[in-house]
Amino acid sequence: MRIIGVYNIKGGVGKTATAVNLAFLSAQEGHRTLIWDLDPQAAATFYLRVKPKIKGGSRKLIQGKRELDGSIKGTDFENLDLLPAEFSYRNMDLHLSERKKPARQLLRLLRPLSEQFDNVILDCPPNISLVSENIFRAADALLIPTIPGTLSIRAYHQLLDYLRENRVRGVDLMPFFSMVDRRKHFQSEVIQDMTASNPEMLSTHIPYASDVEKMGIHRAPVGEFAPMTYAWDSYRALWAEVVQRLE
Repeated sequence: MRIIGVYNIKGGVGKTATAVNLAFLSAQEGHRTLIWDLDPQAAATFYLRVKPKIKGGSRKLIQGKRELDGSIKGTDFENLDLLPAEFSYRNMDLHLSERKKPARQLLRLLRPLSEQFDNVILDCPPNISLVSENIFRAADALLIPTIPGTLSIRAYHQLLDYLRENRVRGVDLMPFFSMVDRRKHFQSEVIQDMTASNPEMLSTHIPYASDVEKMGIHRAPVGEFAPMTYAWDSYRALWAEVVQRLE
């Protein structure tokens, strides 16, 4: 079972759209795929038309009083299941801090699912917290959607500093540019400079496109309602690049 976190310190960078579309692509390829919506805003849960409700909330999950398997919901798409978020996830840091080895609790919860799923994709909340530290420790790879702008680049370097200072190792960092507007010369300069100085950057760029924004209207992955678009081609290329890196 491969665990892929989709994460950024900043919000509004296309994180949830990436998680949902890549999970859909994984499922289309025949992989048993789970997306765990860890963001209390529950955007991935909304996109996939699942009610944001976990019986007992995040406390019982973390305390081990409720297995993850019992909270998993099917979606409208073959091979794709969802562990929905709900508003109680805003307290997950507190519940994690009450446990022994608090930075390894999500990995403990996910391990029993190794026979059930091939790929687990984590849609992560946008901050640095105990939840995000759990994600760093559990994930095989960390996909980092990055808008080509000053603040997003700064946030990426803050993440690198955090991982270094806290000796987080063994996770493959895969930053990539998202919400790219080809009309903006400044973005082109940022992409060129960032790619030259950070060889770990993936080569695929996700465009700033109305088809991605329409996910909220259709409540579905882009490939379900707009498969013949540049945006969907970009997500397909991104997933292929991620799989190649993982293998």
